[in-house]
Amino acid sequence: MRRWILAVLVIVAAVGAGSWYLQRGRAVLPPGFASGNGRIEANEIDIATKYAARILEIRVDEGDLVKAGQILALLDTRDLAAQLRSAEAQIAQAQQQRNQVLAEIRQRQSELTLADKELQRTLVLSGKNFVSEQKVDQQRNIRRTAEAALAASESKRGSADAAIKVAEAEADRIRDLLQDGTLTAPKSGRILFRLAEVGEVLGTGGKVATLLDLSDVYMTFFLPAPAAGRVAIGSEARLLLDAAPGLAVPAQVSFVSAQAQFTPKQVETRSERERMMFRVKARVPQQLVQQHLDQVKTGLTGMAYVRLDPQATWPAWLESDLTRKSTAP
Repeated sequence: MRRWILAVLVIVAAVGAGSWYLQRGRAVLPPGFASGNGRIEANEIDIATKYAARILEIRVDEGDLVKAGQILALLDTRDLAAQLRSAEAQIAQAQQQRNQVLAEIRQRQSELTLADKELQRTLVLSGKNFVSEQKVDQQRNIRRTAEAALAASESKRGSADAAIKVAEAEADRIRDLLQDGTLTAPKSGRILFRLAEVGEVLGTGGKVATLLDLSDVYMTFFLPAPAAGRVAIGSEARLLLDAAPGLAVPAQVSFVSAQAQFTPKQVETRSERERMMFRVKARVPQQLVQQHLDQVKTGLTGMAYVRLDPQATWPAWLESDLTRKSTAP
């Protein structure tokens, strides 16, 4: 009996030692690598109204996956539709006035042409002493009057053109507002929060929902100054999430902060300088995110590993089917 108990204790000890050895092997990185703990993040986009309006319809719920351009909500735009009809009527009225002005211009041009001809005839007759100078002056005055009337009509055409442009601009503005009454997803992602309900009246900038942008998924972590100084944008990285510790996720360094996040009050010695920590982002390839949209969740914690030396070989426990596919030619 004692031998059996002793054997069990030896097996348990061996299993514990093996587990400790594996964990210790994972904790110690080979030279040329750096690591930091962090969490998965993505940008949040607020879907908000451009102007005060009542919510007519909401087509999404929290947790829904949406595509770029998909309709998320509709606002009540009946007042705007009425304003647009009024603006279009003003355009038609302005165009009608312009047509009247054009007809008036043609009439004034005819009058000026006739006045020109009458003046030329009068000048010829005056040269032959058939008409008096007074008649010549009268014809000159008639021509000047016709010329001034034409100039006035031309000015009216400019005003009519300007009125049409103003009316058209107002109609375009209202059409844009009508279009803004349909709230669409600017990018593909997941609805994180639904912040309003049908029938609510929201003010300008009122939030209807919050969209999690899944086109840019990354882990934010921190590295000490010596390691951060060696990290280049585009460096290869691996992510190990606490929820899936055995699955290494490929990533690339997309950002290294230019300023330290944790800095002693007075940085004088080398040891203090090494305590400075810099924020780093490792971005997950968008194609990989798209292939696993249903599994992508922000807020998951884990570890990020960055290769500082391009010649260094990744340890086996930081390789997986995902990393091998990402590096395959």
